[in-house]
Amino acid sequence: MKELEKNYNPADIENRLYEKWLSKKFFHAEVNRDKKPFTIVMPPPNITGQLHMGHALDNTMQDILIRYKRMQGFEALWVPGTDHASIATEAKIVEKMREEGITKEDIGRDGFLERAWDWKKQYGGRIVSQLKKLGSSCDWDRERFTMDEGCSKAVEEVFVNLYNKKYIYRGERIINWCPHCLTSISDAEVEYEEQPGKFWHLRYKLTDGSGYVQLATTRPETLLGDTAIAVNPEDDRYKDLVGKTVILPIVHREIPIVADDYVGIDFGTGVVKITPAHDPNDFEVGLRHNLPVINVMTDDAKITDDYPKYAGMDRYEARKAIVKDLEEEGALVKIEDHTHNVGTCYRCHDTIEPRVSLQWFVKMEELAKPAIEAVKNGDTKFVPSHFDKTYFHWLENIRDWCISRQLWWGHRIPAFYCDDCGEMVVTKDKNPVCPKCGKPMRQDNDTLDTWFSSALWPFSVLGWPEKTEEMDYFYPTNVLVTGYDIILFWVIRMMFSGLHHVGKVPFNTVLIHGLVRDSQGRKMSKSLGNGIDPLEVIDKYGADALRFTLITGNAPGNDMRFYWERVEASRNFANKVWNASRFIMMNMPEGGINTDTIPAGLTIEDKWILSKVNTLSKDVSENLDKFEMGIAADKIYNFIWEEFCDWYIEMVKPRLYGEESESKTAALYTLSTVLTSALKMLHPYMPFVTEEIFCTLQDKEETIMVSNWPVYTEELNFASEENAIDLIKDAVRSIRNTRAEMNVPPSKKAKVFVVSDDESVRDIFDECTVIFKTLGYANEVVIQDNKDGISDDAVSCVISKATIYMPFDELVDKAKEIERLKKEEKKLEGELKRVNGMLSNPNFTSKAPEAKINEEKAKKQKYEDMMEQVKKQLERLS
Repeated sequence: MKELEKNYNPADIENRLYEKWLSKKFFHAEVNRDKKPFTIVMPPPNITGQLHMGHALDNTMQDILIRYKRMQGFEALWVPGTDHASIATEAKIVEKMREEGITKEDIGRDGFLERAWDWKKQYGGRIVSQLKKLGSSCDWDRERFTMDEGCSKAVEEVFVNLYNKKYIYRGERIINWCPHCLTSISDAEVEYEEQPGKFWHLRYKLTDGSGYVQLATTRPETLLGDTAIAVNPEDDRYKDLVGKTVILPIVHREIPIVADDYVGIDFGTGVVKITPAHDPNDFEVGLRHNLPVINVMTDDAKITDDYPKYAGMDRYEARKAIVKDLEEEGALVKIEDHTHNVGTCYRCHDTIEPRVSLQWFVKMEELAKPAIEAVKNGDTKFVPSHFDKTYFHWLENIRDWCISRQLWWGHRIPAFYCDDCGEMVVTKDKNPVCPKCGKPMRQDNDTLDTWFSSALWPFSVLGWPEKTEEMDYFYPTNVLVTGYDIILFWVIRMMFSGLHHVGKVPFNTVLIHGLVRDSQGRKMSKSLGNGIDPLEVIDKYGADALRFTLITGNAPGNDMRFYWERVEASRNFANKVWNASRFIMMNMPEGGINTDTIPAGLTIEDKWILSKVNTLSKDVSENLDKFEMGIAADKIYNFIWEEFCDWYIEMVKPRLYGEESESKTAALYTLSTVLTSALKMLHPYMPFVTEEIFCTLQDKEETIMVSNWPVYTEELNFASEENAIDLIKDAVRSIRNTRAEMNVPPSKKAKVFVVSDDESVRDIFDECTVIFKTLGYANEVVIQDNKDGISDDAVSCVISKATIYMPFDELVDKAKEIERLKKEEKKLEGELKRVNGMLSNPNFTSKAPEAKINEEKAKKQKYEDMMEQVKKQLERLS
């Protein structure tokens, strides 16, 4: 029999085992019509990034599901990949070039793209190697990149298809513009944060000299682009003014007063300035009233040359200068402090600038409808279900999606222009000629939003638009695991894309997880300096300890806090499993033990633990099927640490030290069987330590990861033995607690009497005398139906249907024992009060499940029995 090393050292085994799994292709999945498929596509991390705690949680959850399903016999495919991340990657490259003293324009588009692909080669593999350190069992043979040839083909197919169906159009619309990233961004990429600001109250002079109109603004610098002021048509205060004009302060341009329902009568003065080029709502008002659109800012948010006094000023610098000039002109009435929500770029966190721009858009209203219906009819479900509200709210109020980006890194828009005759074509052809004049055409300079290609990920990675076997077999995917912060960016777009282009939802379940926060509950960030590198945790404690920490106590959708102490506890658990396994192997015969058939001679404790692990397999499977990974992890932990290690192994030790016998064989069979089942259930959570132990224990087995998942069987359901051992455990706990209260050391043995008038209880203790004697620190066990022969001064502890006595006067005094029993009496009074209160409460008895009511009734009976025994003891001692 092979043996484990004396100490568990993750660094010694993790890289070796991962290389073994890769070389044996245990992660690889193929189309296999004899098996059911189970598919997950990895949310592709950016090539700019490195592993952070969010990635570690997300990928641990995916790995648990894929390992579980693989062991259940599914053809389990987990497709890995990375995202080109256009804005983030381009920003990093530009930043690096700035350090070298060069710009994009200096090297041109081709030169820049050459650098971008070099960046991808250098950094794209970094996060992949880190995911491998975590133990991710992805099919690396199928690794994809959002700009590889297949994904690019899918992007072109979709763009041309949507354009031909008139879902994609090009037009001037108000968009979100990032002055730092120098590109448009979609609504989903705008993050709103509360910022302190001000209300500047201004007055605009009526052209006819009859007075002024007063209004307030949070952005006085945009006044330069005002083309009207607006009032509500139902506002009696201003009905006579509609159609008149005012003089725009500073600029001294004449602009009209228009009536529009957009203006709230009760908000402020009921008058608003209209700047169509710099506000989405104003843009819509401008369209309704045919107002001119005047852009007053450059791409990097500086004032244009059309306003010489402020030209070249940053928007905030210009704001100060304009406010000063308004004051000097007498147009500034007052300034008030004001807190408001400000849109910022999700990448650089710079304040976004709404501006009118010629861009490409996707019409969303019709595409959104099937995506809404698919969740309403249950084709795709959210776990937890309440996240569908975020999904519905966004889709039901969706605006057209701006998909063009003013970047060079990304999928270039497949639109071509003829500079001679002005013709435009959208085509997959790389070098089209003008269909009108036959001249070569110039391709659009813009690239597509990163999320445009990511939206196709679940089917583009399987070979679409080609009709591949993989697409037919593995699609739709089963589960998407992602954070709640990406529902708008990604989940929604994958849903409408899958339904429109493939005719099926991209995944059956969206499993949402929360954020990993620091121990104080703060979001991990560079600015706070509170981020924790998962690789640092792995180096110190091992990947298994990190994985187990991220899952235990973690419920779907909820944020979790990271504590180093919990990682240490997870490492201690791995040590516990290792040491228990090592002990078992050291007691195994040279040729191992036959576990194919149940041997004769199983004792009550053998049947108890076999029944417990049998039930555990059913419970854990049910939890994992419901995506309750944290609950399943707790059950596995409690079973291994408490039931198996602390109880069963201690119970069985005396049977291991004798000569070969039927009892020893049964004990070794049970130890091996239960350990193997427990390792299999722990494997999805802690793949490395379980693999090393399993392969050492089984000797000839190549891996645990394709072994059969434990399945509940009625043959191993030993309910009466479970009840019997639970009674023995209660007795042992009571003895240990009582002795601990009196500071009696375990080495001090005592005679133990078990008194019960219930013959079945006495039979249990009779059958379990050996283990009860060992665990209860007894030098002799006497079982009887009355108190005859027991000293009145004996220390007692009460369990259900029995009383345990330890007659050793030198270890206790009478007064302390009476005090202890009175405490027990008070505790039982409290428990009885609680349970009687529940059972007499109509709300509980009418609404609670029958099983819960019966459980409370059983507790009541148990507490009443114990109270009776306590009162008898107090009576005797008094």
